[in-house]
Amino acid sequence: MSRTLIIIGLSIVAVGLLWPWVTRIGLGRLPGDIVIERENFRLYVPITTGILISVVLSAILWLINR
Repeated sequence: MSRTLIIIGLSIVAVGLLWPWVTRIGLGRLPGDIVIERENFRLYVPITTGILISVVLSAILWLINR
């Protein structure tokens, strides 16, 4: 269990460090991601991006634990 948590933590750190390059390929601006911009306010709700990342990570964890 601790090995899995370490892998998940390192994956989150890796995604955080690689985020500027990930956004260049369009991840984070998919259809279904909600962006509301006002004069002094910006709300970003990445629904589709979150679902896509969840599916990919679930598949990877499933393959590891299989």
